[in-house]
Amino acid sequence: MKRSTVLKKSYTNGLTTNHNIRFSLKAPETIITPPTTPPSYFTNNKIQLNVECLVRARIPTNTGEFFLHVYKNNKDGKEHLAVVYGDDFRSKSLDSSRPGENEMDRIVRGAYTGLLKPGQTRSNESNISIVSNQLPPPLVRIHSECFTGETLKSARCDCGEQLEEAMRLIQSEGRGVVIYLRQEGRGIGLADKLRAYNLQDLGHDTVTANILLNHPPDLRTYDIASLILADLGLTSIRLLTNNPDKIEQIENDGVKVIERIPMVPQAWKDKLDSNRIGHEMDQYLKVKVERMRHLLNIPESLLP
Repeated sequence: MKRSTVLKKSYTNGLTTNHNIRFSLKAPETIITPPTTPPSYFTNNKIQLNVECLVRARIPTNTGEFFLHVYKNNKDGKEHLAVVYGDDFRSKSLDSSRPGENEMDRIVRGAYTGLLKPGQTRSNESNISIVSNQLPPPLVRIHSECFTGETLKSARCDCGEQLEEAMRLIQSEGRGVVIYLRQEGRGIGLADKLRAYNLQDLGHDTVTANILLNHPPDLRTYDIASLILADLGLTSIRLLTNNPDKIEQIENDGVKVIERIPMVPQAWKDKLDSNRIGHEMDQYLKVKVERMRHLLNIPESLLP
């Protein structure tokens, strides 16, 4: 059932008004159709959501060699990503034949098996493998874009650390996927995220800052992530997350989460010394636990 909250405040040029704002804290219910190429389903407004992998390429990193998949969709026009580690995950929409293409076309868009070699002219599609049902469900991280945390290494959040740790854990295990969604600032975009930062510097927490900007605490949805997982042949996963809303949404889409692996920041794994009390990231995570249901144990040094 959809949950709604009516707020009695809005933030306009520094003034509080009695403007009513209604928003949903839960993603719309969805109906899953049988797997297709590309994967799709109908949302409540009967618009069929589709995802399709446009291209993939090998990306060597400090934590191993991954394949980056770029997806298009008909919902938001953004290029969402799948970062894949392991040979047993194949995109059905990428591997499907396209009218008028030749072997080199397939190679250039990444619909090949193995590793490319100079002068290669065949995609070796006859050797395409499928995910074995005998393999355990893989590690998966569904991660939302955070320019400030990942690129600028902002200490306001743990997003960069979460992404790096997820890729490290997946490489260590030998197989897994990071779904990278373009949902900057919990879905409000970079500009409003920075406005929220200014409100936080005025003393508001991350939830209240969003509300003062006429946004819900979290605008993110995960229907596109669910379809990308389906395109990669994944119906059961072990999810790296602290966010129960993420689990609820993708399970409503038909993805089975058989295990949740918590993402504990390194600073919280260690004993915090007194000079970290009040640290911005600590307070940010504490609010997410207390006001957004996130599943983390708050260190004793941060408790009243």
